[in-house]
Amino acid sequence: MSSLETARNVPRTTRRSVATASARSRVPSSRIGAADSPELGSELGPQDSASNAPSRKTTLASSGINGSYRNLEGRRTERTQIISEDAFQIRTRKSVRPVAEDRERDVTKARGEKKDSWRAKTVDDEATRPRSRKEALPQWNPKVTLVAHTSAPLAIRVSAPPLSSRLPDALWPQPLNQLSSELQESAIVEDLLFAFMGHEGQYIRFAKSYNPMVENDRLVGPSFTILPGLDPSLRDLTTTMLKMATHYCAVEAFVEVQSRGEFGMINHALCSSMRKLLKEYLILIAQLENQFISNTSFTLHILHIQILPTMHKMFQLYVLGQELLRKNSLLEDDPEEFVDDFDDDKILKQLKEDGDPVPGSRSSKICKGGNILRHLTERLSFMSGDPAARDVLQGLLQDASRPYMTMLNEWLHHGGIKDPHAEFLVKEEQVIGKDKLLEDYTDQYWDKRYTIRDTDVPPQLEAIKEKVLLAGKYLNVVRECGGVDIGNEVKEVPKTFDDPRFLGNVNGAYAHANSALLKLLVTTHALPARLRSMKHYFFLDHSDFFSYFLLLSDTELKKPAKSVNESKLQALLDLVLRQPGSVAAQDPYKEDVKVNMSNWPLTKFLLSVVSVTGYEGDEADEVMSQNRTSLTQITQAAVEDDNKMSGFQALEFKYSVPFPVSLVINSKNVLRYQIIFRYILSMRHLESLIVNSWEDHTKIMSWTHKSSNRKLELWKRRSWTLRARMLSFVQQLIYYCTFEVIEPNWNILMEKVNESATNVRTQQLRDGRPRVNRTVDELMLDHVYFLDTCLKELMLLNPRLLRLWGKIIKVCTRFTTHITSTSRTLCSADASLAGTPAALSYLSRESRSPLHPIPKRLKTFDAGHMVTMEDALGNYEEHFNRYLGLFLDSLDYFAATEDVAFGKLCAGLSMASEKKGAGGEGKGAGAEDKGAL
Repeated sequence: MSSLETARNVPRTTRRSVATASARSRVPSSRIGAADSPELGSELGPQDSASNAPSRKTTLASSGINGSYRNLEGRRTERTQIISEDAFQIRTRKSVRPVAEDRERDVTKARGEKKDSWRAKTVDDEATRPRSRKEALPQWNPKVTLVAHTSAPLAIRVSAPPLSSRLPDALWPQPLNQLSSELQESAIVEDLLFAFMGHEGQYIRFAKSYNPMVENDRLVGPSFTILPGLDPSLRDLTTTMLKMATHYCAVEAFVEVQSRGEFGMINHALCSSMRKLLKEYLILIAQLENQFISNTSFTLHILHIQILPTMHKMFQLYVLGQELLRKNSLLEDDPEEFVDDFDDDKILKQLKEDGDPVPGSRSSKICKGGNILRHLTERLSFMSGDPAARDVLQGLLQDASRPYMTMLNEWLHHGGIKDPHAEFLVKEEQVIGKDKLLEDYTDQYWDKRYTIRDTDVPPQLEAIKEKVLLAGKYLNVVRECGGVDIGNEVKEVPKTFDDPRFLGNVNGAYAHANSALLKLLVTTHALPARLRSMKHYFFLDHSDFFSYFLLLSDTELKKPAKSVNESKLQALLDLVLRQPGSVAAQDPYKEDVKVNMSNWPLTKFLLSVVSVTGYEGDEADEVMSQNRTSLTQITQAAVEDDNKMSGFQALEFKYSVPFPVSLVINSKNVLRYQIIFRYILSMRHLESLIVNSWEDHTKIMSWTHKSSNRKLELWKRRSWTLRARMLSFVQQLIYYCTFEVIEPNWNILMEKVNESATNVRTQQLRDGRPRVNRTVDELMLDHVYFLDTCLKELMLLNPRLLRLWGKIIKVCTRFTTHITSTSRTLCSADASLAGTPAALSYLSRESRSPLHPIPKRLKTFDAGHMVTMEDALGNYEEHFNRYLGLFLDSLDYFAATEDVAFGKLCAGLSMASEKKGAGGEGKGAGAEDKGAL
């Protein structure tokens, strides 16, 4: 009868199952019979042997003393019968290789001779009375649970198995000191294989301080302990190899934690590369297990030799993982490292970066992106002398840099940022749009929409980070303007940093983006024509239209600035700009010019700006935010102090430009144009006032009449001389501003702009790629440099010269007003003219209205008027001479110390100070105040 038929004829009440270690790992313990033979009964665990490795190994270690347990397991031919109510099957496992007769006899003899006391007692109990399995051994019910979901898709969701320290005493293995050295080595090798995969064995267990349920313990890695009784030579070798088990467990936990979503794609790529190495590691463990089972000559020393390269590799992964975990503040650092960390500079730096002033405490900052690549690069450089470590770290760097290179290529060739975890070196502020260029003074679109994360730049991009930033910024501008895909079609792009095409890829993308934006600015949007148009309106070049505009709006502009009707002025300006024959009539951009009335006096505003000291970095932003409030207060105070500011003093132009020309002609640059315009306008207006007073001197009867009073005639000559000196001062200053400062700097700027336009039309190639001669940023800097140079050479950035200039202009303006009002007083100061019909006729014409008759004091001669006029003229002469002397001395001083261009102005203005008597007094006053410089 076959074995199958025999199994079927066995009564149900006496059905039993004979199970080996391999069968028990597949059959639940609930299906195993309770009444086994005494010998086999001691091999059965109380529950499922797959979850109870210590109980399974206890029976294997106690089944024989002489000979190797490995050989016994490999040579026994066993038969397994699994019987249930529904079905049954028979599994037979043949020996792996023939059993030697001498070894079999030794094993049989050992089995018969070696009897443990607790084993004998169990056999006697089995023989005297039948009992169930639960009564034979203590309860041991390990359970498996599912852990909660995490953002790591491949994280282990099965709870850790129970620790061997919780195993009942009856299930503990036979002590090592009761085993032979051969059995000790066999058991330790098997336990090492378990430990290499992160599990406890019979004799190798986790240290009491290790808790697999605590994440921090798993990240550090478990410490293993060996039960006492092991041979010292085996213990030393085992302790050395257990380090690899610690490293493997720590690296596995690192991969699980760093794969979470918040750590970014670079960390995910690094963990993926580590997971490949861990897979190779597990394959090696499987190969070692196969050798352990099949090879009789496989010993602990052979195991150590075969895992040496892998031990070094796992050590490198472990060190790298521990360093990254410390950077992420996932591990507690050694307190000794922070003994000297209570330093003011370190605390301030940590406050600025993390907001955490306590050394060693946790912070929310995550090490990701470029910081990971930087750390890998630095580690690779440090271990460059170790070939094995260099290969491992180089492979990790290549794999980790692939997602970063994908983001880099997207930015370089399409101007887009696909960075969901904020890892790329370029940071985008999406709330800042191009509409801010017309509203925000700081022009945040170009300056702050795309910025560099200086702390997250990989070392490979440190030298070319500005090119990377500009390449993407240029492409974004072109894309937003044209609405078409201007991405450079590159079929093959480098995937890693060590690709030889890496630098060429960055340089080529930068050249392509630069040429595209230059072409858009210079050709499509006609930047040179825009600049020439602004020169006409703000620098009053070919300003025939502006003279006509001032003539038409003279009545309106004489009013206080708050009372001026801007709509009326805008209508007059539109009328003038469309006047046939003027320069502005042919200007295609005349619609972009608008009239605006400023709320602050020019001199006081400039003094409030130049008095702010310079700051750098984050301090500049803080000071600018603080100064906005103070500047508003200064402006309000200036308006209150200058309620009589006329429309001429407040008049300015606004100029609107479309995007992307607004990148070059932005709001800050338009403000510079407005300052220069108001500066030139104030001198042009003063010149017209002085010229009008000269017309009065040549047309009004009181000035043209030759009086018999010699003192009065001398007074007139002094007035004429002072007026001529003031006119000379103003004209020399206007000439200097226009022909000595603005025009030469303008020609230099236009040469550079035309050079950029020429480079766009004649594209030079180098190795098949555009050659970068002029960049957009250089063009923008040239424009800013032109304006700043003009402001500096026009004395608008020097507070001392600016104050003296303002005082001289005020003296001249008041003098012209005084001279105009003195024309009527002259009639009563001249005895030969007072009361004559001609004088009365003139006074009646100059009367403001019939309701205001001529004062009686002007109809008759009054000698006191002459004294009053002499005193007033003397005051004007004194103030003009004094301020002009100080101004010339200051120009001479600053020409020698700051800007030589002031020397030309000083020479031109020297003729305005040449006057006998009063001129000497003026120079003397200037010499007295020279020490104040």
